[in-house]
Amino acid sequence: MVLPQQRWQIFSPQPDLSREIADSTGLSPIIAQVLLNRGINTTEAAKVFLDPELEDLPDPKQEFPDLIKSIDRIELAIKNGDRITICGDYDVDGMTSTALLIRTLRLLGGNVEYEIPSRMTEGYGINARIVQDCRDRDVKLIITVDNGIAAYEAIALAESLNISVIVTDHHEVPEDPSKIPPATAILNPKYKVDPNSPYAAIAGVGVAYVLALELSDRIGKRDELENPLLELFTLGTIADLASLTGINRRLVKKGLRLLSQSKVIGIIALINETGIAKDKQTGLKPEAIGFGLGPRINAIGRIGNPQVIIDLLTCEEMGQAIALAQECEATNRKRQDLCKEIEQEAIAYMSKLKSEGFDITQERVLVIVDREVQDTLYPYSKGNREMS
Repeated sequence: MVLPQQRWQIFSPQPDLSREIADSTGLSPIIAQVLLNRGINTTEAAKVFLDPELEDLPDPKQEFPDLIKSIDRIELAIKNGDRITICGDYDVDGMTSTALLIRTLRLLGGNVEYEIPSRMTEGYGINARIVQDCRDRDVKLIITVDNGIAAYEAIALAESLNISVIVTDHHEVPEDPSKIPPATAILNPKYKVDPNSPYAAIAGVGVAYVLALELSDRIGKRDELENPLLELFTLGTIADLASLTGINRRLVKKGLRLLSQSKVIGIIALINETGIAKDKQTGLKPEAIGFGLGPRINAIGRIGNPQVIIDLLTCEEMGQAIALAQECEATNRKRQDLCKEIEQEAIAYMSKLKSEGFDITQERVLVIVDREVQDTLYPYSKGNREMS
């Protein structure tokens, strides 16, 4: 077997600096050296890492050039009673973002509905069908969440139909400036935002959170919304595997404490259904979300109806929430069974290959694909469509 050429490169110890950090933070010198190895090389940076709330955060309205424009446009739509449609996505990030903005706009008096494209027939992101449906329903404003930055044609169509579009996304911005969608406003940490900004690592739900919080602050409802929105932010950020740096680290640390004593009916029901409720006394850990709540939400997006999650995260009646959480649990069990079935089929196929003389020791990577399953579950994997 050919061995990989990579070798571990060990950081050189910095005993003086590690001792200085240890003395100022109460950490052991070994843990202080771990921080040094991760680029946290001053006592000030170490203190902020341990207690993120020590860091002074910049005003998001100064970080996102289109944030004020976005707030102005949404406020106008609310005052006019215009129909607003949120265009989401079918993963945890997209569905928590959608629920977050629905809760916000409903409380602020907005006439809000939502669209999530079909994973099976439409693929990812806002599309012409959604735009045409919005025109037919006399929608005046579309807000994308966790998508839209690459949807030039659909957004150009919307604007041509006098439908304003606010893009909230965190995916890569097209390199060609002419391919950036002609939206009314674009909120994206990769678009006109300093790469060193504490907001640079936020996921789609983070962008939605910033917009929702600043909008509710403008209208005087921040106190009512801040904690429920932070719970959804934390759920979506961890499940999307966003980097826990900058504002993510600060807010997730606070959000985990809130989740353990959640006031969001749907989250309470899902926590109870997953069996992680026992952790509530000591506070939920990120793994409880990453391996407990997240997969059950993602399972719905993959093989179920995303409306289940939106209803779960926006409902106000515990009986309904329990029924929806049970549906999440059942769908996740189905997903697990499918994964086991696929694994067994792959193992059986490997045995067949070995019996035919295939030497696995000579191949670094082996990909086994069932074309029928691939074309059914991932119909957009053939072309250049972006996959979530």
